[in-house]
Amino acid sequence: MPRKFLKKYLPSHATISENRYVARFGRLLTRHNLWHLHRRSVAGGVAVGMFAGLIPGSNPVQFTAAALLAIGFHVNLPIAVIVTLYSNPLTIVPLYYLAFKLGQIVSMDHSATMPALAFNLEGKGFSEWLPTALDWLMSIGKPLLIGLPLLAVLLAAISYPLVRVGWRCYTVKAWHRRKSKSTRNISNR
Repeated sequence: MPRKFLKKYLPSHATISENRYVARFGRLLTRHNLWHLHRRSVAGGVAVGMFAGLIPGSNPVQFTAAALLAIGFHVNLPIAVIVTLYSNPLTIVPLYYLAFKLGQIVSMDHSATMPALAFNLEGKGFSEWLPTALDWLMSIGKPLLIGLPLLAVLLAAISYPLVRVGWRCYTVKAWHRRKSKSTRNISNR
């Protein structure tokens, strides 16, 4: 993977260690793997982010869960937090629908149907919208309750090897490019 590209935007280990907010957590957030960019750490960060991105709640809840899981599994923390953004207002409905269908398949409950999202958000404040949305989620019931954690685990299990293989392919391709470039330079002399 493009390590140089990621290093431009991610803070260095030294910068993190010197941060006054991080210093409050002592050695917990100064572990090298939490900030280092290598194949295992980044792949683990992506997997943790994919899992935490499906935790119901807003971004701060998902960010916190991703950070805690990244610390627990010693994987790249910034990558884990950033990847949770795949579940956003545009993608959450298809993801929840997929989780609902997965829950139906696993529970063998094909009689359950996804109720229509029958409320109009125009003119409603957050205090009126939130209870309506929660009622809708509760009416979905057992298939979503089963499907959501299964989909989270499935996405994490698929993303980990994909990132590792992608990183490996990128590295091999870069080696071949350097080798052919050095061979051309030697033959041009």
